[in-house]
Amino acid sequence: MQLLGQDALISMISHIVFIIITWQVLQSLNFDQLFRKTRTYEARILIIFITIAIGTTVSNFFLDFLRWSEQLVYLF
Repeated sequence: MQLLGQDALISMISHIVFIIITWQVLQSLNFDQLFRKTRTYEARILIIFITIAIGTTVSNFFLDFLRWSEQLVYLF
């Protein structure tokens, strides 16, 4: 049970770290031309959703790669 708790904690930290990194990267892009000036609230919500989607996808890849590297021991 303790191993499941550690795995959950690592997954949560990984997701948060990659979401923060993605947020920082997306802040450097200029999205002003894509949205109407009257729709700033909706634009911010969309950027938040894009950040979460990209961050969790990268985090899932990182966590899968980590688990796969741990399972390589069973190959030999």
